[in-house]
Amino acid sequence: MKKMIWLLWLVSTLALAGFLGYELAYEKEKPNFLIGKSTHGHYQIELACDACHTSPFGGEEVLQDACVSCHGDELKASLDSHPKKKFTDPRNADLISVLDARQCVSCHSEHNPDITHPMGLTLPEDYCVQCHADVGEERPTHKGLTFETCASAGCHNYHDNRALYEDFLLKHAHDRTPSPQQLLPSTLKQYLASQRVEWPEENLHSIKGHAQVQAVTTPEIEHEWLSSAHGQAGVGCNSCHTSAPSELWIEKPGHQQCQSCHTAEVKGFLAGKHGMRLAQKLSPMTPEQARQPMQTDAGHAQLGCNSCHNAHTDNRIAASTEACLGCHADDHSLAFEQSPHGQLWQQVLSGERTAEEAVSCATCHMPRESVDHYGDSFTQVQHNQNATLRPNEKMIRSSCMSCHTLAFSIDALADEKLINNNFSGSPDNHIESIDMAVSRDVKHR
Repeated sequence: MKKMIWLLWLVSTLALAGFLGYELAYEKEKPNFLIGKSTHGHYQIELACDACHTSPFGGEEVLQDACVSCHGDELKASLDSHPKKKFTDPRNADLISVLDARQCVSCHSEHNPDITHPMGLTLPEDYCVQCHADVGEERPTHKGLTFETCASAGCHNYHDNRALYEDFLLKHAHDRTPSPQQLLPSTLKQYLASQRVEWPEENLHSIKGHAQVQAVTTPEIEHEWLSSAHGQAGVGCNSCHTSAPSELWIEKPGHQQCQSCHTAEVKGFLAGKHGMRLAQKLSPMTPEQARQPMQTDAGHAQLGCNSCHNAHTDNRIAASTEACLGCHADDHSLAFEQSPHGQLWQQVLSGERTAEEAVSCATCHMPRESVDHYGDSFTQVQHNQNATLRPNEKMIRSSCMSCHTLAFSIDALADEKLINNNFSGSPDNHIESIDMAVSRDVKHR
């Protein structure tokens, strides 16, 4: 009897070891190796262990390389307020003993839900005191303020302070709300007018260029295609529905086909919430996997380029709002249609207002950016929602200030209630960042 028990234990152990070994070696998703809940920013790829742990034999340097590979470009673009070079400077060696900010994991440690704060911070929220304990003595405006308030919206952002630097606050301290004719070039009208795509010569195929086309094309599809940007540019069925060099027919083209022409847009998509799983070779993201409220009837929808864009109709209007509200069911999204932004959008669509006044979901969360291409400037959409999502003051420069003053933008983004009702009203509280900057500037003149 004892031998049978030992034999059963041995077989069970070997079976379990084999199962776990196979998952570790061959499966992309490894649920049985997850050691704790991941942060809001990484939960979509938490089962793809090798997304961060690229080597089983490395330590912090491996994790640091993984962080930089995904977030490095963003930190460069944001003019990182605390770059690594600041802490590798020998003159700041004493800071390393307090907080080793050379490593991302010093402040952002994954799989520790009990100590994780917003932005994935796993340090106490008053961590700024470690280096800035004397700020109250240096700046009377900060005297008496507690250090857990440093990162409140409108005050400071550890990495990106472009909209919060003192010189920027002073520059825009006395701005007035611009008229529609003065808005920055991130509006719907200018986007539609300047939309440009570089079509590779090999993609200019006839709509009848593949035998399979005859079997699947209908008069309705052909009419839609002829009216779309693809049809007008001469980009036929083969361009999206076949893959080189085999020329095999692809019934449902994915981002791999889109990126042959829309390289920048697909790059942003794969870096954002909608496409980050695809970037790690995982199955597409679905709304039911999200940690925020989603429409129940959209739960199983797989997110890809075609989730928002129909290549045959090329309806950018639908992609700007309808596609978003078809999935998102949080308070902010549900309040859009009745909000001032939503009312403007409806009035523009009905012709009651000019296109310069349009505000859709995409206007704020996927803003238009001016891009130089071989000396020619054109506008493209930033498809990476993370670029403006968290912390929310990142959207001040790219979105809010297209229509509002800096002062109003700071106050509005610091008001959680106002965000939830999609800015239906005025901010309840005033953030004194600009006031402090002006006061300090006057005293130093």
